[in-house]
Amino acid sequence: MSSRPIPLSVRCLAEALGTAILVFFGLGAVHAAVLTGALSGLWQVAIVWALAVMLAIYVVGGISGAHINPAITVAFAVWRKFPWREVPAYALSQTAGAFAAAALLFLLYSPYLAEKEKQKEVKRGELGSIVTAMCYGEFFPNPGKLADGDKPYNPEDHERHNKTVSEQVAFTAEAVGTMILALVVFAVTDSRNGVAPQARLAPAFIGLTVAALIVVIAPLTQACFNPARDVGPRLFTFLAGWGSAARGRGTGFVAVYVVAPVVGAIAGGGLYTLVLRRWLPEAAEEKSSS
Repeated sequence: MSSRPIPLSVRCLAEALGTAILVFFGLGAVHAAVLTGALSGLWQVAIVWALAVMLAIYVVGGISGAHINPAITVAFAVWRKFPWREVPAYALSQTAGAFAAAALLFLLYSPYLAEKEKQKEVKRGELGSIVTAMCYGEFFPNPGKLADGDKPYNPEDHERHNKTVSEQVAFTAEAVGTMILALVVFAVTDSRNGVAPQARLAPAFIGLTVAALIVVIAPLTQACFNPARDVGPRLFTFLAGWGSAARGRGTGFVAVYVVAPVVGAIAGGGLYTLVLRRWLPEAAEEKSSS
């Protein structure tokens, strides 16, 4: 019995919901860590992101494929024949889901955001409000050091901190991190890969990959790997009072948090498809069609 084709509108709704789940739990962990100290250590935040990825894929994967990431959608279009005409709809839906999750977290955590800004003696919209803007969009280097403790924000400390990670290093980190993520996604979801996780465990391994990457790269760039995860919440902060403080350094967020993940995802998908996959045995359906 053939299954009914799922309309693009339904798949886009699933992508929005899946990305909202991802961002709500992931950024929720960031809020809890930065604003309340409820989580101690980067690994605790990372493992929540891992669970968020896993849950989002299990919830909507059967409907939309659970890309939940425009960079992965583009990589699928390049290497797995996902229709290019549907890429913009998927990307917009993912970004909208991330925006909605950010708005919900803002509603829940508004008193804590105000308290953190009071503690750090910063005004929302000024450069120093990066100590709370980092709960939404991402910045390089990770401004967590500026948000920690009771000491008021110091512009000179911020300037010194910025010198530790250049835009070129941040771009490379995001591109490499997303390349590894895409490589794993392509490998664990390939029917030809005989050692891929069985019993529908691929989402767990994708989530754990995200957690491992966060541990390594978050100190540099806050570890994005997903343009929707950054653009949606960053757009929300721009509209919610942070203004130009939400923009970021250098060429802004576009190069590091949009272009780099897309480049990395295409590279990771290509590495698997062109270099590794050719050495795997053909699946039964591929043999029958040849």
